[in-house]
Amino acid sequence: AFIVPDEPEPTAGRILVLGVQSGRIHLLAEALAKGAVYSLAELQGRVAAGVNNRIEVYAWEEGSALGSSLAGALRSVCVHHGHILALYVETRGDFIVVGDLMKSVSLHLFKADTCEIEDLARDYNSNWVTALDVVDDDTFIAAETGFNLYTVRKNIDAPTDEERQRLDVVGEFHLGEHVNRFRRGSLTMQVTDTDVAPMPTLLFGTVNGVIGVIAQLPEELFLFLAKLQGALAKHIHGVGGFQHSVWRSFNNERKTGDSSGFIDGDLIEQFLDLNRGKQEEIAAHLGIDHDELCKRVEELTRLH
Repeated sequence: AFIVPDEPEPTAGRILVLGVQSGRIHLLAEALAKGAVYSLAELQGRVAAGVNNRIEVYAWEEGSALGSSLAGALRSVCVHHGHILALYVETRGDFIVVGDLMKSVSLHLFKADTCEIEDLARDYNSNWVTALDVVDDDTFIAAETGFNLYTVRKNIDAPTDEERQRLDVVGEFHLGEHVNRFRRGSLTMQVTDTDVAPMPTLLFGTVNGVIGVIAQLPEELFLFLAKLQGALAKHIHGVGGFQHSVWRSFNNERKTGDSSGFIDGDLIEQFLDLNRGKQEEIAAHLGIDHDELCKRVEELTRLH
């Protein structure tokens, strides 16, 4: 963005296309934008950009037909309005997911044949998004200014169009950290001595320098860990006497609600710090062998 002191929001910016040749970075193209370019994402060979309150799609044109010495040009082929500030843009196939300054998460479809962007669904809660990523084809994760994480999912099985235009909130969790970036990846190689398939993971970073891991759990494992989490919460008390359920409750200026759809990995791993007597008591409560329970928790610690 080009910053001008007397402008409340930037009215001009640019996108630079860079290439590497012989160990040096070269400018291949430059596209001017009518506003600040907050986010970029690849979209079926094109570029989707969040520019102020809109989404713009750019196509690459080879050659210097415009009379410049640059290798090509980016041309705007599609514009979509309807946001406060489109701060975060992620894509998956033809789908565009937008994290807005105030209007939470919205889902859109890019139609390449007509160069149009169609509104599909949105989360109607007023969340101020600070980070966004795609979990799978139907589920998206976001962080917001209340130091919370939440997940939304497409309501594809709803009987009416009105319900299908709503992204359902399926998970809420108070992290206690300001997340400003998600990235798909892992901190370790996932090696297990069981037949359990490796779990997809996302990394997140926070303004305090924290790096964390979010793993996508199979339903059976999630239900088991939810029971273990409940049992551990009765034996492990937080600093200052805070109840675990209270600390992890989704909480911001607009709403407060119980945590759901998330397992607190930090609490689960504290099982290994308990004395053997308490470990066996929890294992008996869950109806599982003590050594088997220790093995399953240790496998989870290998995610980081």
